[in-house]
Amino acid sequence: MYIVRKFEEYMSTNHTTKEALVRDWLPRYTQTPIEEFGKWVLLTNFQNYVDNFARQFDVPIRGLGGPMTTATNQDGITIINYRMGSANAATIMDLLTAVDVEAVLFLGKCGGLKRVTDIGYFILPIAAIRGEGTSNDYFPPEVPALPSFKLHKFVSNILVEHHQEYRTGVVYTTNRRVWEHDKEFHEYLQRIRVIGIDMETATIFIVGHNNSISRGALLLVSDMPMTPEGIKTQALDRVVTQKYADLHLQIGIESLMRVDKEGEQIKHFQY
Repeated sequence: MYIVRKFEEYMSTNHTTKEALVRDWLPRYTQTPIEEFGKWVLLTNFQNYVDNFARQFDVPIRGLGGPMTTATNQDGITIINYRMGSANAATIMDLLTAVDVEAVLFLGKCGGLKRVTDIGYFILPIAAIRGEGTSNDYFPPEVPALPSFKLHKFVSNILVEHHQEYRTGVVYTTNRRVWEHDKEFHEYLQRIRVIGIDMETATIFIVGHNNSISRGALLLVSDMPMTPEGIKTQALDRVVTQKYADLHLQIGIESLMRVDKEGEQIKHFQY
C-alpha cells in the first residue's frame, strides 16, 4: 500500500514543466541534493580536477559511479565533472537552471591551432564557432556563441597575477573526436583562422545564453593537432596533466572567489 500511495502522489504532481524536470534530474544525474550546490560553478570533464578540488578543501565527492560527479567547498563553489561532449555540456547547463547560479566557468582542454598557442598556454576565448550541432537546438546558427565579458575580466586578472601566458581569440567547437587525419578539415580550420579547437565551449556559451547564466571558459592547450608530433596521445596527456592541471584548477577557483569577494555584478544587462 505504501508503494501504491507514493506512486499516486507522484502521478498527482506536475512533472511536465522545465522547472520541475531540472529539479528532479539534477540530483538524479549528480547524486547531489539541490541545496548542496553552490552559486559559483566550475565545469570540467576530467575527474582528477574534482579529486584535487575535494582534497584541497577536504570535502566529499558526490556521484561516484554515476553519470556526473560533484564536490562543493565552504565558499560556495561547486565543481562538476559532466564527462565529455557537447550533448553532456548542454545537459548540465540546462540542469543548472534548478540552482540560483551566479556564474559557470568551464575548465577544459583544447588543441592549439596556431604557433602562438603552445602546449601549456591558456586560451580565454572571445567567441566560439558552433560546429558541434548541439547548440542549433537552442538558437539559429547565426547567433554567436559568446562568453560573459565581466567573468572573463576576472579570469584575465588572475592569469596575469600568476604570470601566465594566455591568448584570446576564437575557438572552434566540434562533435568530431577523431579528425586529425582529415586534410580538408585541416584546411577549413586554417581558412577560418581559429586559434583552438575543443568539443564543448560553444555549447556552454549558447546554452548559458539561452538560460540566462553568466558563463566563461578557460582552456588549457593540451596538444597541437595540426602537426603529427603534436597530436594528443596518452603519454602527452599525462605530461600536460602533471605539469598544468593543478594550476588550471587553481586559477578557476581563484577567479570565482574573486568575483564573489568583490561583489561585482557580472550579468551586466537583462536578457
